[in-house]
Amino acid sequence: MYQYSEFDRHFVRARAAQFRDQLRRHLDGELPDDEFKALRLQNGWYVQRHAPMLRVAVPYGELSSRQLHQLARIARVFDRDYGHFTTRQNLQYNWIPLARAADVMDLLAEVDMHGIQTSGNCIRNITSDALAGIAPDEVVDPRPYCEILRQWSTLHPEFAFLPRKFKIAVTGAREDRAAIGWHDIGLQLLKNARGEVGFKVLVGGGMGRTPIIGSVIGSFVPWQQILVYIEAIVRVYNRLGRRDNLYKARIKILVKAEGQSFADAVNAEFRHILEHDRDAAAHLIPQSELDRVAAHFQLPAGLDARHAAAALRPPAEVPVAYTRWLQRNVHAHKLPAYRAVTLSLKRAGIPPGDASGDQMDRAAELATRFSHGELRVTHDQNLLLPWVHESELHALWLAAREAGFATPNIGLLTDMIACPGGDFCALANARSIPVAAAITERFEDLDRLYDIGDIDLHISGCINSCGHHHSGHIGILGVDKDGAEWYQITVAGSDGSTISGAARAGKVIGPSFAAEEVPDVIEALIETYRRERLPGELFVDTSRRLGTAAFRTAADAVRRATAGAAA
Repeated sequence: MYQYSEFDRHFVRARAAQFRDQLRRHLDGELPDDEFKALRLQNGWYVQRHAPMLRVAVPYGELSSRQLHQLARIARVFDRDYGHFTTRQNLQYNWIPLARAADVMDLLAEVDMHGIQTSGNCIRNITSDALAGIAPDEVVDPRPYCEILRQWSTLHPEFAFLPRKFKIAVTGAREDRAAIGWHDIGLQLLKNARGEVGFKVLVGGGMGRTPIIGSVIGSFVPWQQILVYIEAIVRVYNRLGRRDNLYKARIKILVKAEGQSFADAVNAEFRHILEHDRDAAAHLIPQSELDRVAAHFQLPAGLDARHAAAALRPPAEVPVAYTRWLQRNVHAHKLPAYRAVTLSLKRAGIPPGDASGDQMDRAAELATRFSHGELRVTHDQNLLLPWVHESELHALWLAAREAGFATPNIGLLTDMIACPGGDFCALANARSIPVAAAITERFEDLDRLYDIGDIDLHISGCINSCGHHHSGHIGILGVDKDGAEWYQITVAGSDGSTISGAARAGKVIGPSFAAEEVPDVIEALIETYRRERLPGELFVDTSRRLGTAAFRTAADAVRRATAGAAA
């Protein structure tokens, strides 16, 4: 993973010192709330429903054991002993007193971490495939390009105050595991017939009130020019994007409204930079810079690439729980003797994506012992060990089971995505965590989960879609109805992965439901699928084949039963 240079460290520590001075002046009454707000947002500090919330950047999801130990320390000493891993591969703390914020930023800087540009109207944390650099279907490793994008976009003076927040995702694999179609800019690394590397560029994706899938604006942009092309996109957005209406300020609204004229404006700006900017060469990525950054992403020292299948236990000796874990939590690797292993953060009684300080320490210890000190934060709010030798899988399973990370449910119904919702977020209309808990409790039986098969269930507490409900095979959206919490259900959404098919927004199956009805509604949808599915057909396939009518009928039956019981 990328190792900070002395420049990087000086930059982050100077930023932490600057924030300490800003915080001191604010607490002393010298810096009013309205002036301090922009400064704290630039460093990842929000004011939530009950307390400040800090969002810590985890660029393209990579963490070291040392960093995770420090995050655990912050959780214990400054928060309520836990943190929340998000769909954007970040970590959030929900209970740190603002008066102690500067101390936390110093501790983050000690391990080359920060909260810079995890909030505010700027280019946010660059996200990627959690299997980047190790996936068998990878065409080009996206991590060096992600790091270059991170360095380029950090505190970029031209893009510090955009009309609205701006998110970029990058993948280098044939399968889209980074949901690039749902981002303001989505980048897919490709190779042309001559073996040259370039990017397919999508623009204008996003969730929220108006879910839109990004449109292809560049079919093959040479890698050397990708910063120029992104600069052209963001310049046009900065110039033409709405600033008078918060709900119409995202680039997706501009792209939809302008259509081809937006693409024309971007390509004209792109040509102008290349042909007329006297410093055009400064906007290009030289081979030497790519080589410098890529050198940080070489294989870890000491990897044993020998195939070690004989070290695995014979099938007759393998417990069913271990077999299931191998099936669900262990993933193919580009090195034949290695596997990537997901540490599940989804189990009964724990909100999806949450980890205590002790769990963070245990995960860091597992990474040190089994994965050369490296972890990844996944889009699905789990942790992943990228460098596990297959001869150590059984030992890892035993250790992960003892630490509570071995739930064999990856990709199944209880491996759900959920935002913190109304328990913490001031923007939320409804709570997500109790609904997630009720569904998890309802579907605890692993035999049943395995029979249901692969399915994405996503929960958002409001229309801002932090839980990515639009892309769920089943999506749950918290809505406000006369001051009460209700939940709208969608089916057949997709994030763009191979199982899900092309990215698309789910379709609403009817009026919203009360919180206590939601588990029954989900069960009714699942039973409809089990009754109607064709051999080998997954939920997402059945829902698209049948359309919404059959699922709406099943959900309406729950509503009628609830009304009848109340009468």
